Amino acid sequence: MWWSRYAQPHLQTWTDDKPLRLIQNEPDKHAAAPKAVACYGVLRMDTQGMLLRFVDGRPVSAVTTQFLQWVTDRVAAEGKTALLLVWDNASWHISHAVQAWLKAHNRRIKQAGGCRLVVCRLPSKSPWLNRIEPKGVHGKRAIAEPDRKLQVDELKHRICAYYDCELLEPIAK
Repeated sequence: MWWSRYAQPHLQTWTDDKPLRLIQNEPDKHAAAPKAVACYGVLRMDTQGMLLRFVDGRPVSAVTTQFLQWVTDRVAAEGKTALLLVWDNASWHISHAVQAWLKAHNRRIKQAGGCRLVVCRLPSKSPWLNRIEPKGVHGKRAIAEPDRKLQVDELKHRICAYYDCELLEPIAK
């Protein structure tokens, strides 16, 4: 999921006098901070909680496998033996590296024990089938700041506060 520091979510409102207008925040041309922050997320159906990990840079195959290892270790520590992933067809989900990692991981788990991963792919262009999508939309609306740009750290803290999850070190490439 991408979290923009500048883009305003699609909002509707009523006012008594003149219409409320959101102004598009523009990035500073020489700013070192990224325009958006990427994170991986898992919506847990057993607790309705979210597990989030931010990413330094873009989500790529190597980062995806690090996240999958982290999340399987975390739920295996709770005694879970399987994790169902509902995924879209993002390039970092369907890459050869991630597919090979998934096969190797599940083979390892079958022999040694732990939490295996079961992947359920969504049809193209069908985000409404993924239960985490509405959570993301509501989160983006809840943390939006209509009159100023958010700093990266503030954005991360707001996201974690909204989803009631801990802010962990980002996954590095």
